[in-house]
Amino acid sequence: MTIKNFKELARGCEEIIPNEEFLTKLRKKKSLRVKVGFDPTASDLHLGHTVLLNKMKVFQDLGHEVIFLIGDFTALVGDPSGLNETRPPLSLEEIKENSQTYEEQVFKVLDRKKTEIRYNSEWMNKFSPSDFINLSSTQTVARMLERDDFNKRYKAQKPISIHEFIYPLLQGYDSYVLNADIELGGTDQKFNLLLGREIQKYFRTEQQVCMTLPLLEGTDGVKKMSKSVGNFIAIDSGPDEIFGKIMSISDNLMWRYFELLSFKSLVDINTLKESTNDGQNPRDIKFLLAEELVDRFCGKGLGKLAKTDFIDKFQKGKIPVKLEEIIVKQTKKVLTLPNALKEAGLVKSTSEAMRLIKQGAVRINEKKVTNGKDFRLPKGPFLCQIGKKTFARIVIKR
Repeated sequence: MTIKNFKELARGCEEIIPNEEFLTKLRKKKSLRVKVGFDPTASDLHLGHTVLLNKMKVFQDLGHEVIFLIGDFTALVGDPSGLNETRPPLSLEEIKENSQTYEEQVFKVLDRKKTEIRYNSEWMNKFSPSDFINLSSTQTVARMLERDDFNKRYKAQKPISIHEFIYPLLQGYDSYVLNADIELGGTDQKFNLLLGREIQKYFRTEQQVCMTLPLLEGTDGVKKMSKSVGNFIAIDSGPDEIFGKIMSISDNLMWRYFELLSFKSLVDINTLKESTNDGQNPRDIKFLLAEELVDRFCGKGLGKLAKTDFIDKFQKGKIPVKLEEIIVKQTKKVLTLPNALKEAGLVKSTSEAMRLIKQGAVRINEKKVTNGKDFRLPKGPFLCQIGKKTFARIVIKR
């Protein structure tokens, strides 16, 4: 191990616990077993997940073994980390469907051939009642209440279900089964990661080193990125969507995204910061970040195409090269333009469509529409533009 490798692995980490053990493991072992667990609670992986996945990729590129653990069993319990109430349970069907999506999408970051995919139902479904009693006996209620979120809920007299106490024990047991040398997690996972060390010690195996990484803020710049909040960028999104959402974040948040998501060196990122201090437009720097992420998740070269489309669409007012084709079924004898726009999902209501038409914001085949009620829809596919940003190709199926 070189100092350079250590710095690369430590980059962006909030804490490495214990730091000296990490250095010792790196010196002793050529290949460390690095574990990250994700409960399949959403249908897609997003950029927030990739903060940990990127770190796994660094370990992987340096020759270490990485284990992507899908918590299909622990998803039935629900991770209480950072929550002020009990997490709603997921159905088995939801867990299975989400797990399959995770397994497919993770290889947008990790090398398929070098990644060990595991499900904790492999061993937890074999757990007997006596096994659960034995595992539960390793900790006390007082120890569990040391967790910040549990402590706050207890003091506020908010209910804490017994199964929520079990969750950190199960996560720790996963580390024992997988013989993890390193476990990565967000800062909200610190208690669980440290409990993993205690579980490993109880079963007399070598203890893991815990590495915590920051939680990525969503596009709103306030709350943690989450699909339920709606401030997320799914890694399976198309080039234009990823590019557009990155361009929508604030200039300050851009630097946070560079630090946690970009593969550029810290030296290069600092150089970019200095260039904005010297007068360069932050928008141009944001272009670089958006291009990098589109290339990574959608395919090399697609970042530049997305940039061209973005500039044409939002800065020059040109029609994008690629347009979504929307099929609208004509269920009535006469289909008016407001109804067509509503059925196409371009407006929420016909009254909104009429308001936009009156404002001169609607164009059909590049011609402004002034009378929505009497306007005759073209027979073939037609181009619809609403304002400067919304474009679609609509096909009426009669």
